[in-house]
Amino acid sequence: MSPADFNRPGSLYGAVDLGARKQALEAQARRQAAAQDNAGGGAPGAGGAATVIDITDETFSAEVIERSMRVPVILDLWATWCQPCKQLSPILEKLAAEAAGKWVLAKVDVDANPQISQALRVQSIPTVLAIFQGQAVTGFQGALPEPQVRQFLDQLMEALAPHLPQGGEQPPQEGQEQPGRGPQVAPELIAAEEAIEKGDLDAAKAAYQRLLAHSPSNEDASMGLAGVTLIQRSEGLDPADVQRRAADPKDIEAQCQAADLEMLSGAVDAAFDRLVRTIRQTAGDERDQVRRHLLGLFETLPNGDPALTKARRSLASALF
Repeated sequence: MSPADFNRPGSLYGAVDLGARKQALEAQARRQAAAQDNAGGGAPGAGGAATVIDITDETFSAEVIERSMRVPVILDLWATWCQPCKQLSPILEKLAAEAAGKWVLAKVDVDANPQISQALRVQSIPTVLAIFQGQAVTGFQGALPEPQVRQFLDQLMEALAPHLPQGGEQPPQEGQEQPGRGPQVAPELIAAEEAIEKGDLDAAKAAYQRLLAHSPSNEDASMGLAGVTLIQRSEGLDPADVQRRAADPKDIEAQCQAADLEMLSGAVDAAFDRLVRTIRQTAGDERDQVRRHLLGLFETLPNGDPALTKARRSLASALF
């Protein structure tokens, strides 16, 4: 990458759309279309989405890793010959139905899908792992009774609560489609847009935070806040210095800063590829630091963005 890639004028707001009205309306249109698709039937909960899914070696990346970027995935590793598995699986399926989409149960037959158990270093079954944002965060082995499994899940969801969107049926919020009316843009989004046009990023950030305080699942506000944070984090960086230091693949800070500058220059794929490559080359705390930085950059784009879909798959491959 040449220094010019870090210094493209006029790219600051073009590469990362910071909550502009057009973005808000387009995101609401996507939500409306999804709601209409789900309205034709399906169980109550997360838009009628399945709460129990069967996973194979081929579908693990999309159905577990990518899905875990949005909702916790409880991985149940079992086998047909395993008697304790036959005791535990019905308990997990029952609790998944009760959760109604707040988490998803993903079942893996380890005999039919050996790559998954090998990648996860599974020593015995049944094994249960909680996957969130591409990482196994906790788990247990053996067939626990229902009260202990319920306690495990309650503690998990309590710990993850600050990082999860609100679940269940909710009344229309500001910035969401309302029956019989056109798309309604939250006043905070408009205020943020106006602040950005004036160059007042602190005011824009505050507006996004106000909206998220009462609408935590508002995608537009989340993207806008992530974008403003990215810009503020990059202020004061010397592109030439970052490029020089980033020549050393072991310089984690430089790799993250270079990815930030690439995002702001519009080189989204290059930014994601850089951090995925760094994740492959690191371990332990450094790897987790880069992973969290990459997830923060993911938040600057809408869920349906092709670059985001591609990067999530690359991240899944790098992690497992």
